[in-house]
Amino acid sequence: MSAVRARTLRILLAACLAGWMAAAGSVAADSRIAALRFSIPEGRVQNQFYRRGPTAAHLVLTSGMKPRVVFAFPAGNSGAALWFEAASAAFAWQAPGELMPVARTLADGSLLRGVSAELVATGGPLEVREAIIGSIRVIRNYQDGGEAPAREVSTLPARSGSTIVWQRRRLDGGAGYYLAVEVLAGELRGDESQPLVLQPDRAGRLRLRLTGLTGDRPLTPIAADDLLGAGAARDPRLRRALEFLSYGEKLLAGSWRFDTYFGRDTLMSLRLLAPVAQPALMEAGLGAVLERLDEGGEVAHEEDIGEFAVLRRRLEHLPPGDAPLLDYKMIDDDYMLAPVAAQYLLDMPAGRTRAQAFLARRSPSGASYGALLARNFRFVIANTAPFARAPSRQNLIALKPGFAVGNWRDSERGLGGGRYPYDVNGVWAPAALTAIARLDDSGLLAPYLGAGSTAPFADAAAMARVWQHDAPGFFEVSVPAADARKQVTAYAKAIGVDAAPALASIDGSGLTFRALSLDAGGRAVAVLNSDEAFALLLLDLPPAEAVRIADRLTRPFPAGLLTGAGLLVANAAFADPALQPDFARNRYHGAVAWSWQQALLAAGIDRQLVRGDLTPSARKTLGQARTRLAAAMQASTAVRGSELWSWSQHAGRYRVEPFGQRREDETESNAAQLWSTVYLAQP
Repeated sequence: MSAVRARTLRILLAACLAGWMAAAGSVAADSRIAALRFSIPEGRVQNQFYRRGPTAAHLVLTSGMKPRVVFAFPAGNSGAALWFEAASAAFAWQAPGELMPVARTLADGSLLRGVSAELVATGGPLEVREAIIGSIRVIRNYQDGGEAPAREVSTLPARSGSTIVWQRRRLDGGAGYYLAVEVLAGELRGDESQPLVLQPDRAGRLRLRLTGLTGDRPLTPIAADDLLGAGAARDPRLRRALEFLSYGEKLLAGSWRFDTYFGRDTLMSLRLLAPVAQPALMEAGLGAVLERLDEGGEVAHEEDIGEFAVLRRRLEHLPPGDAPLLDYKMIDDDYMLAPVAAQYLLDMPAGRTRAQAFLARRSPSGASYGALLARNFRFVIANTAPFARAPSRQNLIALKPGFAVGNWRDSERGLGGGRYPYDVNGVWAPAALTAIARLDDSGLLAPYLGAGSTAPFADAAAMARVWQHDAPGFFEVSVPAADARKQVTAYAKAIGVDAAPALASIDGSGLTFRALSLDAGGRAVAVLNSDEAFALLLLDLPPAEAVRIADRLTRPFPAGLLTGAGLLVANAAFADPALQPDFARNRYHGAVAWSWQQALLAAGIDRQLVRGDLTPSARKTLGQARTRLAAAMQASTAVRGSELWSWSQHAGRYRVEPFGQRREDETESNAAQLWSTVYLAQP
């Protein structure tokens, strides 16, 4: 390295430190929202979170043979990441000290914000394998599939003494991104022509200072007191996670991988948190969804923002800029908006008080929220009308042409190759129509229907009845008792679990459940699944149907979904054997536990238990199912704020396994997930 380049780098580092001190003072002076600091250890991954004023960051440290460091920032869904090769599987990061805010002003006056941390590790040396600074989407793509970053965003390191720096402007000239590793104890070896290696000291320890910064636009935090009411659970981990993920502009789906808006995650979280949510939380989430509707009324699934939007526009020859690019390929979120809006505007006292003002609010496009809501309702009516007129399989709601995903099970094989998801057709469509009818009856939407409107939602209630009565039957799967025992025995043996508890739960009536989906020919994908819990929460079911669902889902796996490590979301014991590998415990939507699905079933059973038309026998069966579920939830308390987890079984006992930390896992789990905070509504 030249003397001039080394001197330049030293000046930059000094400027960064000076900016850090200035930023620390300005942040401390901002008393509107208290500093948020917390950590979440999960297996060999440590997670540190910091938020104060305009700075929000999540530091992820992964130990083992392939160590990793990720800085994730809600600002622009941006980040900085380093991947290493370790000399030993025993390599381990020790728990870091507190994250410290850092800021750096560039020559043009633009500002980088982020955090710095001092780290200690044992088991080195470490060889730097890859570094990426920029969009979390680029980092995520590299992590999941090894997709190399585009040439436009590749960044070479610069070394000065014991420090390595990666830095660049954003593609459109914005402030950009910065990542630095300073070796405080140990030695830095290598240069532009040789691999960069972090060598431990004689005691076998590495001590490093890592700094990650982003210049993307910060979000506006929502104060903790404005998120939840007095009835919410006191769980500190979940409260902190919700606080970290909540902003006036939008709610973030999860960190580190999804630090931005996801429509489905927002709506489902609001629905389950509503009993304890404050207006600021409900309106931030609903407003974000409404402002991202397309011209036809469809709900946006995900957004590409910041530099990822700039990059996509360049690569796909779209008009330049950083305006968000929105994804509308999902179909379930389109039917979620109406039930959540009805719950807030009609069922929550604060929502009823604020309903008219909320609906009159204007989006950045100039459209009122009321007009946007009516736009979505028209979409729902148009897409459910064919089945309401002629309830045939061909008129069910299918995935969009060319896509294998469309509901929350949005991995490529999450629906087992199905085209018609049960949850959308059996639950969300009738729930949406019922909610539209309620809001139409309330008169709240009348000012937003346009002059000369001819009651566009007048038939919604009748349509809902057809959907609820006729659609679920297309998905029904019945397995005679003898066949069920045979299939459970074979499947348990194949995956190495004890079949005895499951076999004992199968009586002479056999098993009946709703298929995960239907394939293009209308054949059931016979995977027992947790999606029937949506019906318990959202629909007014016959008591016998509510009892059947709760009892079936909480039977021991693999006759049902319940394990000692939590409620699983899929059980392929009764499916075609060729499909079973798609639903293994290393699959994102396989025989794994998604935290929010446990909370969903608990809320659904609780809703059924307050009915006044239950027989003593039905109430007892529902109560027993709730008790079994509570025991499974208690066994997984330590990870319930995570996105999902897997399990193992030893000597007949289940054990929680963090998802993504085993070689065979197809992706990884977020440590802080928005819809995993919904237990806060179950004090």
